[in-house]
Amino acid sequence: MSIHWKDIWEHVTREFRCDRGSIHGPSHWRRVERNGLLIATRSGAIQEVVRLFAVFHDSRREHDGWDDAHGAQGAAYAAKLRGVLFDISDEHFELLHEACTWHTHGRLSAEPTIGTCWDADRLDLGRVGIQPEADYMSTEFGREIAAYDTVPNYLERSGLKLPEPLY
Repeated sequence: MSIHWKDIWEHVTREFRCDRGSIHGPSHWRRVERNGLLIATRSGAIQEVVRLFAVFHDSRREHDGWDDAHGAQGAAYAAKLRGVLFDISDEHFELLHEACTWHTHGRLSAEPTIGTCWDADRLDLGRVGIQPEADYMSTEFGREIAAYDTVPNYLERSGLKLPEPLY
């Protein structure tokens, strides 16, 4: 079985419990995917895990307030859909599970894929008025981008292009 990206996005978006305009909703997931794919160009992260993290990490939120369990619930939701809408190796799924479960706990990770996932999410904090800080980035590239405050600022000043949308 391969990964059915369009089906995953449609299914998870349809099942999202918050309003579609939520600060933790699908538009945020797309920015996290974009950020993660950009960081992965230098971090060596596993792109399929980064993309799955983007869609699942906030997918089980019930509101936009503090929700300490939503990451673990997103990981459990990914486990439920594994083998139905996507299939990845056990090793890759363990990375996805850990990245989703712990993404809101302020940790750093030396593991390139997990660090890329967390940095991708943190680099979108500007949507809630928080400037990303280099000290909270796991990857060297994440720290470099954070020094410019936002991914668009970094891209404008560096001349780099975003990865193309994948579907």
